Amino acid sequence: MTLVNNYIFKALDAYPYELEEAIEALNYALSYDEKNTMALCLMGRIYAETLYDYEKAKSAYAEALAENVNAFHIYPHYLNLLLWNEDYEEAERFIDFALTVKGSDKAILYYKKAILFEQKVCYKEALLQLKLAKRHTYNGSFMSDIDGAKSRIKDKMPKDKKRKVKKGKKKKE
Repeated sequence: MTLVNNYIFKALDAYPYELEEAIEALNYALSYDEKNTMALCLMGRIYAETLYDYEKAKSAYAEALAENVNAFHIYPHYLNLLLWNEDYEEAERFIDFALTVKGSDKAILYYKKAILFEQKVCYKEALLQLKLAKRHTYNGSFMSDIDGAKSRIKDKMPKDKKRKVKKGKKKKE
């Protein structure tokens, strides 16, 4: 166990409830290893999720990924940032790249791609991505997240007017 890891554990333990403590621990960790991907990722999360400074968050994530493109723990957080900031093309390119990386969590990536398509109002494509996410899921609780997203997206889909008319006629007969 290194001193850097001790500070990272302190920062992770403090985040998101004790932000001052988390940032102090992160600053110590980064002073010992300025390219530590865990520390940079958490710093990116603080910028994105708490301070809503998407540019600084993007910079922290980019620095971490430049250090280690296989730092899978960064992928979901970075994708959240891109989706929040409506950087849809960049998000789609990153997901497509990440899906080619051996060992990446394909279920999460397809799930994020579904959210991307949902935000772009491409509901059928979003449902297809959820189907792929479900195929790659090996976690029961994540399966319920997928089912919830599927239900939410279906609720947003336009209802077919012809079906409503036909159903209405059948009821009258």
